[in-house]
Amino acid sequence: MPDITTDVLIIGTGPAGSATAALLSTYGIENMAVNRYRWLANTPRAHITNQRAMEVLRDLGREVEDEAYMFATHQELMGENIFCESLAGEEIGRMKAWGNHPLSKAEHLMSSPTKMNDLPQTFMEPLLFKTACSRGTQARMSTEYLRHQQDADGVTTTCLDRLTQKEFTIRSKYLIGADGGKSLVAENENLPFEGKMGVGGSMNILFKADLTKYVAHRPSVLYWVMQPGADVGGIGMGLVRMVRPWNEWLIVWGYDINEPEPVVTPEFATGVARQLIGDPELEIELLSANTWTVNNFYATKTSNGRVFCMGDAIHRHPPSNGLGSNTSIQDAFNLAWKLAMVLKGQAGEHLLDSYDTERAPVAKQIVTRANQSIAETGPIFAALGMAEGVNPEQMQKNLEARTNGTPEAEAQREAIRKAIAFKKYEFDAHGVEMNQRYSSDAVVTDGQIEPAFQLDADLHYQPTTWPGARLPHAWLYRHDNGAEVSTLDLCGHGRFTILTGLGGEAWVEATARVGDALGIEIVTHVIGPRREYVDHSGEWARLAEICDSGCLLVRPDHHVCWRVSSPVDDPEAELHRALKRILAR
Repeated sequence: MPDITTDVLIIGTGPAGSATAALLSTYGIENMAVNRYRWLANTPRAHITNQRAMEVLRDLGREVEDEAYMFATHQELMGENIFCESLAGEEIGRMKAWGNHPLSKAEHLMSSPTKMNDLPQTFMEPLLFKTACSRGTQARMSTEYLRHQQDADGVTTTCLDRLTQKEFTIRSKYLIGADGGKSLVAENENLPFEGKMGVGGSMNILFKADLTKYVAHRPSVLYWVMQPGADVGGIGMGLVRMVRPWNEWLIVWGYDINEPEPVVTPEFATGVARQLIGDPELEIELLSANTWTVNNFYATKTSNGRVFCMGDAIHRHPPSNGLGSNTSIQDAFNLAWKLAMVLKGQAGEHLLDSYDTERAPVAKQIVTRANQSIAETGPIFAALGMAEGVNPEQMQKNLEARTNGTPEAEAQREAIRKAIAFKKYEFDAHGVEMNQRYSSDAVVTDGQIEPAFQLDADLHYQPTTWPGARLPHAWLYRHDNGAEVSTLDLCGHGRFTILTGLGGEAWVEATARVGDALGIEIVTHVIGPRREYVDHSGEWARLAEICDSGCLLVRPDHHVCWRVSSPVDDPEAELHRALKRILAR
């Protein structure tokens, strides 16, 4: 007999695991989350928090979203990426990043009710974990996953209580491996991967020092330091990252992956900080140091039977583009509602296969994008005359040459400007963050053609209600008090939603009957004059891509899963057909 039983066992309490636990508990599903350590993240590893991840927090409750903003560095202070010889030294160039360019800001404002921010993992994890535990998750710390065995009815997992050194077993219907970049769950399940681990070595040096005089006039999250002859940056250059403005910082410093991991002493850390900041008298308070590897590794299959993996367990990549924790939280949003509906008997188990179908391509996409962003640093080095193979003395001369009044120097300055501007594919890639479109059995297109992207799909989000795409955001207005409400706020919360307009009342009646027949809750909203929600601005009419008597069926994770553009003869039969297919009934 197992020592403990639960419906879902989650290994790991990082952004993926804690988000899954919070969502499952919100949906009323019994779950347990275990962590081999005594507490949560002890370093602020992940930090860039994009709009799609914030939409998941908003779905968990406005109080969760508001607490994230309370602890986050706001978007305006994420500012501009600075390229310089040191923080105290000469600036080489800069680019407005993270939605702060006026054109990009407009796209961000139009795309979501949420705002991008910088929320270090030391704040994100406790927020999600607290939400999970307060809503019913059973959590065990100092509990190490050892192995598991699945059968037709469930999974038996063996764990080690690290306080007593005693092994015990947990029986669950499903197991989730959210156990990070060295996932033992994925290894034990023999999930297939492509790519390579350990393609580069870096260390993080976390410290406190008041650097206000160097940075407050040019707020940024990332300050990139280019120093000829200095061993700066296994990711291409030395990086000084703001953790808390402007007195807590993290330096990323490279080391040779073929050599032993370096030992970071306070003296070594101080020397590195002085070099990159450019202050030979600087005193720092060293908080911690750790090493990590640059990886280019993703799972081509993310689940097997009753075992699912997510987060860094299935997409292992450098921090470029700030995609890690954001994608992990979205993995959780995709899987949690499916598990909930299967466990409640509202969907067939085949629905769970769509997790792999939908999220494996995303894992490949973001690992590829993050590693490509590293390669795209090359043109900056080339423009500065700091390419590989050039000796340090010549590098310094090449760097200084840009200050001359010659045609050659003018050409060099233009090359530098273009190379830095091109980094928008890393630091302002709104489309990478927001454009995921799913194609699986949990989506019914009825042969509707996917719209082509009109602009660069990495840089620009393109709203569409094509089944598989995330529901576009538009501000609606409450008829009773005029308050703004996002279309996304009408959906989610573990339920399917029907959106229609005046003339679509037949969908409301059909939804009530289909919901009763299938035993699921489906929320309906008729949008139009004198209804609860009104489209005063006409923005929803522009984005909906259906006539008023058509309808959109939206999944609990905000993705449109079925669309009817115009009236049909038998709404009940059509909706019943679509939902039975989506729910694998």
